[in-house]
Amino acid sequence: METFNTAIIDIGSNTIRLVIYSYSKKAGLHEISNVKKVARLRKYIQRDGNMSEEGIEKLKNTLISFKHILEDFDVAKMKVVATAAIRQAKNNEEILLRMEQETGIKIELLSEEEEAYFGYLAVVYSMDLPSAVTIDIGGGSTEITLYDNKKLQHFFSFPFGTVSLKQSFVSGDKINEKEKTRLYQYVKKQFESLGWIGQVGLPVVGIGGSARNLAQIHHHLIDYPISGLHHYEMDGEALRNLGDYLGRRTYEQLIQIEGLSSDRADIIEIALVVFQTLMEIVNTDSFYISKSGLREGLIIHNVMQSNPEAFHLDNIFEEYANHLAFKYGRTEEEVANLVNLAENLYLESCKLNLLPYNEEHFQLLKKAASVFSIGDYIEIDSSNQHTFYLLANQSIPGLNHKDRVRIALLASYKNRDYFRRLSRPFRTWFTREELKMLSQFGALLKFAYSLNVSKRNVVKSIKMELEGDKLILYVYVTNRAMAEIYRAENQKKHIERLFKKKLKIEFNNEGWNE
Repeated sequence: METFNTAIIDIGSNTIRLVIYSYSKKAGLHEISNVKKVARLRKYIQRDGNMSEEGIEKLKNTLISFKHILEDFDVAKMKVVATAAIRQAKNNEEILLRMEQETGIKIELLSEEEEAYFGYLAVVYSMDLPSAVTIDIGGGSTEITLYDNKKLQHFFSFPFGTVSLKQSFVSGDKINEKEKTRLYQYVKKQFESLGWIGQVGLPVVGIGGSARNLAQIHHHLIDYPISGLHHYEMDGEALRNLGDYLGRRTYEQLIQIEGLSSDRADIIEIALVVFQTLMEIVNTDSFYISKSGLREGLIIHNVMQSNPEAFHLDNIFEEYANHLAFKYGRTEEEVANLVNLAENLYLESCKLNLLPYNEEHFQLLKKAASVFSIGDYIEIDSSNQHTFYLLANQSIPGLNHKDRVRIALLASYKNRDYFRRLSRPFRTWFTREELKMLSQFGALLKFAYSLNVSKRNVVKSIKMELEGDKLILYVYVTNRAMAEIYRAENQKKHIERLFKKKLKIEFNNEGWNE
């Protein structure tokens, strides 16, 4: 499939958002522009159930402005969808017809089931959580799903969201304690009506702007050492502390909080009460953030319509690593060769009892090998710093934050001194034994990388033998390998320090001998 740009316009109850994505088979899905307009369409639904002319005009003017933005991009496809605010308006057919006539934009009105499904789709194709309960709270509706082993089991859409709950329960700009109690009692009763989420004990995944804003605030409060919200986890205590922190602030102070969008200052505490109530009903202490939501689900669904193999549920990280490798100048063959060499080196070490075999460690090593030293693309002399920053400070599908840092430390390994520097901010994340293991595996990867320095994939396999206190490494090549010979000799110190043995390297092109 060729590279193409596609736009999604998401007409929600709180915001209207235009997002432009680029997609290609080699580079994957990439967001290239994101524009938000706070419209609060939900508040324009009148007592008779119709959306007022003022709300319709706001929608029309926003769509026209988005059309002008799209003219600046080479967009092959555009999909415009509307959710709860339009869905709940009695005059929604009139609204859709007028928008098509007055703006030239045809809007697809998503059903409650579709809205829930696309949110679920975004989560399972971007997070390494086999089973979970998801919640997407918008301005006018709240979608709940439960999936097990990545298969959707149940869904429900409640006709309330942050904006409508504010209209029903909050008298001023900021919710007070009595109003929180009333809100909690109402939401709890609603959630208890869903028997399939009661006491299931699964993690809760928050989708949407309110969930992301809570994570951003928490990042600032605890001085979080890396960026990126996707797969960020908070426990019940963290959410309670957030609630206390927000509760002590006036509305004017909330507007100034780092990480909180000013347009959500009046509804963020409402969203927090809803999330905490759901966690209570589900009986879980784990709340995760998904950066991907409805729009990403729509894109994934559309791409898979023409290419069913474009995304894979079981190899989320591996698929993204291939896209990263392509972005930073690596061929599929080079990546596959390095992963094979790292795997070969680890298994040979285990055969000689130099390392204890551990399947979890083995998989971690292979993942790190697929992105090892991608910072070379920026600058070879400072590759390790660039590699660490690139991996630790971007949202990576299929990885939680600890695994992201683990892989960043492995893939950026230069020597023990640099490893200590880069790992210092994360000393509370890992035990001393785990940091030692990561340093050892980093050394292993550093040496494996030296065996393909010419990028010609000439090393096909290796074999290790012990002769007394000396370690013999046989390297089997298919062509001349002068660059690899030079670099391996230069880097063998990493193996010698790791195994505390002198290393002798023998290159030959006679093939693999069992």
